[in-house]
Amino acid sequence: MIQEVTHIPQTSLSRIALGVEYRGTKYHGFQRQSSGVPSVQEALERAISRVAGGAEIALRCAGRTDALVHASGQVIHFDTNVERSMFTWVMGCNANLPSDISVTWAQAVPPHFDARFSAVARRYRYVIYNDPIRPAHMADELTWNHRPLEVDLMRQAASFLVGTHDFSAFRAKQCQAKSPIKTLHHIEVIRHNRFIVIDIRANAFLHHMVRNIAGVLMSIGAGEQPVEWMLNVLESRQRKMGGVTAHPYGLYLVRVEYPPEFDLPQRYLGPHFLADLADDLSSKS
Repeated sequence: MIQEVTHIPQTSLSRIALGVEYRGTKYHGFQRQSSGVPSVQEALERAISRVAGGAEIALRCAGRTDALVHASGQVIHFDTNVERSMFTWVMGCNANLPSDISVTWAQAVPPHFDARFSAVARRYRYVIYNDPIRPAHMADELTWNHRPLEVDLMRQAASFLVGTHDFSAFRAKQCQAKSPIKTLHHIEVIRHNRFIVIDIRANAFLHHMVRNIAGVLMSIGAGEQPVEWMLNVLESRQRKMGGVTAHPYGLYLVRVEYPPEFDLPQRYLGPHFLADLADDLSSKS
């Protein structure tokens, strides 16, 4: 049992950053919804408030993941005038969170830190289970594709995306980003037995950008389109050229990167069931 730490009122607010992981299956995305449907933000704010002795909490996240999308490296921050140890923030929140959301670390940060706007890069992994038979286990934590996928073709197609481009063709209609121009630092396609992982890192992402890229790559890997189709889609700047948006189940926000001055904790890249891929993926940072 966690022993409660008596809070000490402070004359000014402290800013606390938390590392968060969650399984998004039961939630309508990260962001709190006006309709009252379950969200990751609502669950976190309720848990943090309880640790803070009932004080109202408003948090900001690094990336507002969609419904059914998961995270192993989400970062949030909130302001509070309640004093707690970092250990108490972590363990106290976890004692008040549902089993599909966990706080992994806590750290005091300076007032100018912002979980969203201080980030310099974000990294996602899209996990595909490639087998003729649909999986009975973890079906809502990966995307099943029954067609044999040629990873070499997917890698060749992915290489067209590296660099700074207008990614309008991979942008959802409801995307609110001011500019479609993003810099994609790396994209790797790696097979490990029946798992295929699309590992992608950029300065920022458009709405549905990773899922739309994954959809194009799977079509190319299945032989439905040539490798050059990826370049044609990119240069068209038209969403209608990019085919079907891939399912959300296999998408994970695995890391958010910040300037060294903040010195935030770093955990291994998720998701957990891909831990044995660490050697294959460790150089793709």
